[in-house]
Amino acid sequence: MEKLEILKKYWGYNSFRALQEEIIDSVLAKKNTIALLPTGGGKSLCFQVPAMAMEGICIVVSPLIALMKDQVANLKKIGIAAATIYSGMSAREMDIVYSNCLYGETKFLYVSPERLKTDSFLQNLQIMKVCLLAIDEAHCISQWGYDFRPSYLEIPNIKPFLEKVPVIALTATATEKVIQDITDKLQIKGASVFTKSFRRDNLNFIILDEAVKAPRLLKLCQNIKGNGIIYTRNRKKTVQISFWLQRMGIQSVAYHAGMDRAEREKSQNDWISGKSRIIVATNAFGMGIDKADVRFVVHVDIPDSIEAYYQEAGRAGRDGKESWCVLMYSDDDIYKAKNMLEDSFPSIRRIKEVYEMLGNFFQLPIGSGKDQVFSFSIHDFCRQYDINATDVFHSLKFLEKEEYIVFQEKEDDYSKVQILFNKQDLYRFQIRNKGLDHLIKILLRNYMGIFTEYSKIEEKQIAIRLNQKESEVVQNLKLLQKHGVIDYFPALSTPKIVYLNPRLHRRSVNIDPKNYTTLKEKRKEKLEYIERFIEDKVHCRSRIILSYFGESDSDRCGKCDRCREIKNRGINQEEFEKISESILSFLSQKELTAAEISDNFDFTQEKLIHQILTYLLEQKVLQENNYGKLAVVERDDYKSE
Repeated sequence: MEKLEILKKYWGYNSFRALQEEIIDSVLAKKNTIALLPTGGGKSLCFQVPAMAMEGICIVVSPLIALMKDQVANLKKIGIAAATIYSGMSAREMDIVYSNCLYGETKFLYVSPERLKTDSFLQNLQIMKVCLLAIDEAHCISQWGYDFRPSYLEIPNIKPFLEKVPVIALTATATEKVIQDITDKLQIKGASVFTKSFRRDNLNFIILDEAVKAPRLLKLCQNIKGNGIIYTRNRKKTVQISFWLQRMGIQSVAYHAGMDRAEREKSQNDWISGKSRIIVATNAFGMGIDKADVRFVVHVDIPDSIEAYYQEAGRAGRDGKESWCVLMYSDDDIYKAKNMLEDSFPSIRRIKEVYEMLGNFFQLPIGSGKDQVFSFSIHDFCRQYDINATDVFHSLKFLEKEEYIVFQEKEDDYSKVQILFNKQDLYRFQIRNKGLDHLIKILLRNYMGIFTEYSKIEEKQIAIRLNQKESEVVQNLKLLQKHGVIDYFPALSTPKIVYLNPRLHRRSVNIDPKNYTTLKEKRKEKLEYIERFIEDKVHCRSRIILSYFGESDSDRCGKCDRCREIKNRGINQEEFEKISESILSFLSQKELTAAEISDNFDFTQEKLIHQILTYLLEQKVLQENNYGKLAVVERDDYKSE
């Protein structure tokens, strides 16, 4: 089937977006390919469409379990066989997935990067017919990226098993340095690189210095028509802000990773369907969400990096219509962001202590525990060991990055069932066990593929259909399992810890101090950059962002708060930035009076120089001393990494 036929049949589109077709053609020509497409650029289709046109299975490496599950669910909805393997699945679940990849019709296998080095994956990989290797979120392979994952370095080790199989690496946020690192680390020198400009002419970037944010936030929600997202770093604040907006007469819902699955799904569906106009969320929301008509995105807290900010803000205006990206901050927010960064790096000693406590908490002997899954309560853990919850959370995240464990926060709170009997044996069982017949029929009618793979079920919905209590349904499912008819995994309502390796003695836990320091310094640099971006009083917001991603020759956007203010003063924007840069350069050498600064320019520009100096003084970029000399309060240099 041709690429356009595939696009139309499965996704319902008549044409490709910018660059998609060129990337797809590169993959179909069996070329190694790197695709840098900003958020909303349609990255997934760049490997899904060519894979559908090729014979064999496409392996997709992705770092986020939730995102993998969403992608698999979306593919199944449109009739494409897909599956996923990640830490925390039972051995039987994995065996069934592998069997379907080898002997069934599975077209896409999504795997978490830590699975790549396991014996079971490598053994099955050798006998799979693979047509394409897709690396999603490819910036994770680079230590210069904003979310480095050591397990991504395992990817080149599977390439000997994939002779002549093309590789496509995809990312939405990467600097030139990161792109080069992706090329080197994946060993795909000479790869075709496709980069779509990060410029979004329909987005208005506005930064607001607001100590008290509520009045301005309400005004924004009232004045900007259409759907919106409000991002905050605090789970509790998502609920508080959403409830407050509701009291103000604005339909809104909250979303964060600590909510149970049903609550998260309801919030997401209410927002996507338009039942609720605004969703107030942590950064747990947004991955895999394709809603084109988002008219505004507001950040009420400072993001960790330009990459994170642009990815979240870029969820506005995917339909090309004018949209608003607003970031509200105060000096106190900057102070809090720095403290939060410090808190996110517990000492190496503390991280090792948490690892040791964890093993003791689960009563796990040293040398055991590999691939075991444990329910985990941070509250109980902290109470037992009298330890700060923030330290525990970030220590677990660091141990996960170092691939000792996987820490899943309510990622897997579905129940799962697979029928183990064949159809003939199942029919005979139903005749002999009339009391369980209706339950079996409900499973058969409502869950396609239940004979060949695990199906997600909701006991509550089954109980409603059977007019029974939920507890009775659970009891009968367990009875079916006891008879060997089904394999049943009840939902876990608590987070989970998965041991990727046998438990080690604390002394054997290796956390490289150099890597730890490098990671912390890199995070500091990224936070400092976004602080300078926020506090900048001279440069076009769009140009700062584009310069960060390597587009250094872009025009001023004319839409951001800085461009609008300069335009309102009747000053030519290009002249303003050029002259401002010169003034700041002069004053970085020594203090000068306004007259001395004017002497450095053509006399015909005297009025313009005066306007610009007045603006720079008002914005506290410059200050004047008692002798009439001007000096720089703050000097910002924006350079691509």
